[in-house]
Amino acid sequence: MTDLKVFRLGGDGRDVELRGSTVARERDLQRRAEGALEEMLGVRFLASEYVTGPWHQGRIDTLGLDENNVPTVVEFKRGRDSGLITQTMSYLVWLASHRHEFEALVRRQLGAQVAEAIDWRRPRAICVAGEFSRHDRVAASAHQRDFRVDLVRYRVFGPELLTLQLVETVPGFAAPGATQAPAAPATRTNAEPAEVSATTGSQVDVPDCLRELYDELDEVLTAAGELEVVVLKHYIAYRRMLNVASVIFRPSPSHRAILVYLRLGPDTVDLEEGFTRGVRGIGHLGTGDLEVRIASSADVEKAVPLIRRAVEES
Repeated sequence: MTDLKVFRLGGDGRDVELRGSTVARERDLQRRAEGALEEMLGVRFLASEYVTGPWHQGRIDTLGLDENNVPTVVEFKRGRDSGLITQTMSYLVWLASHRHEFEALVRRQLGAQVAEAIDWRRPRAICVAGEFSRHDRVAASAHQRDFRVDLVRYRVFGPELLTLQLVETVPGFAAPGATQAPAAPATRTNAEPAEVSATTGSQVDVPDCLRELYDELDEVLTAAGELEVVVLKHYIAYRRMLNVASVIFRPSPSHRAILVYLRLGPDTVDLEEGFTRGVRGIGHLGTGDLEVRIASSADVEKAVPLIRRAVEES
């Protein structure tokens, strides 16, 4: 279902449907989104109206780095625009061929450590528009081997309410020759092939000692909602527009477990020592402020309500 309906409780106690509209000026939408880019789209802001040079002769609406350290182009259109996908793909091609320029920008804005962690395997575009046609979706899919593309429909309901709805995701596959994710610290025999993500085609290298436990956890995560599974440089992300959960393997015999970082506020959860921990402000791989330690099937069962909450609130 791609149509979003918004209702307000009327004075007589009955629900009244609010009629959404598009913005009067495209620039207003861009400024509003850039003011809260991380909260809305999970993207750290780098530049606005970025000029792509005399040969390309383009101007990228918003340039950023998403929560998984993936270079990201964000393009805004007031309504429906038949040239949106072509324009966006042109910017992605420019981005892939100007890595050093982008890395220098990240280094200036976010620091050297962030610049060194950039994941170039699947550059990303987010197209925010009032409407998308079937042709837009087909055009985005034509580039799925090279880039990740998200089509996001917006609506405004008066001066205060803005909604964003992910209507299509083209996940893409890791580009040949790009930086590949490091293998997990585990030994695998030739008879045991790595699992493959159905959504991205990327390899999920699961340590043998955690394979059965991960299968149980994966079943819970994928059953909780329509989540895309993305194998990233240091972790596996379960996501919609933003990450809902990040999964990291810890195969050490003395601390064998799977760590799941959920997009939940630690202050909204009754923390349990050895099972849940608040990591807001604490450096860690993956995204999410609540760490859940999964060391047994019983832990998977205990984590189900938290996972469902994270999905419902995403």
